[in-house]
Amino acid sequence: MGNVEVRPLTAAIGAEIHGVDLRQPLDPADLDQVNAALRDHLAVFFRDQPLAPEELIAFGRQLGALEIHPFAPSHPDHREIVHLDQVNPVGEGADNWHADATFQPKPPGAAVLQAIVVPPVGGDTCFANMQAAFEALSAPVQELLENLRGVNDLSMTLASAIEHEYSSDDLREMQKSWPPVEHPVVRSHPVTGRKAIFVNGNFTVRLAGLTIAESERLLGFLFAHVRSPRFQCRFRWEVHSIAVWDNRCVQHFGVPDYLERRVMHRLNLAGEAPV
Repeated sequence: MGNVEVRPLTAAIGAEIHGVDLRQPLDPADLDQVNAALRDHLAVFFRDQPLAPEELIAFGRQLGALEIHPFAPSHPDHREIVHLDQVNPVGEGADNWHADATFQPKPPGAAVLQAIVVPPVGGDTCFANMQAAFEALSAPVQELLENLRGVNDLSMTLASAIEHEYSSDDLREMQKSWPPVEHPVVRSHPVTGRKAIFVNGNFTVRLAGLTIAESERLLGFLFAHVRSPRFQCRFRWEVHSIAVWDNRCVQHFGVPDYLERRVMHRLNLAGEAPV
């Protein structure tokens, strides 16, 4: 048995993991425990992990195949790393409950986020369990949602990124490269089979087959429902902290309460098409 110690943060989601040095390859026993903690708690956190970019990439590859984000700013020497350098993050996209890149036919399966520079106060990230959010709904509403599909589109989020000079991409060209895609509103986890709500405020623009009024009201209800604190944990960053979460059943929210520099490095792990 490895040396991994798992300390849950809340009953709904999140656990801190101690007893590992991520600068070194995890031995099979420790890797199994990390993966089990991620499966059980959906978001896991490590403290005091001063990984160089190459070491961060090596750790990510132990968890799965990496992919390059279509438009997020990348590290100058490592395209796999999204380089997030912010001072005033209000309106830049992370300050809305969301899952990453659901405009893709195969959205990322998981994410790894490392704190490089943190402000003296503020800049926490909240995480929410979409499986618990689904299970909290009544049976008739669950049945309704399981028969629906959400249309996911990058336009709103990318337009905001361009406006805030966070992206230099051409919106129309990106819309051609990444046209809207439909995903099931309720997604089953490929490992555990648990069902999760799979719509989010950054990318899900409407529900297929419904009228505009029906779609707006139902999406509005879901966006409000998933924000309940009973599904959440909140993580306070320190320099060299690392978070890993399952993008298939977790939404996150970057609290925009800081006015000093915050630098983060993120990896996206490849996912599968939701079924």
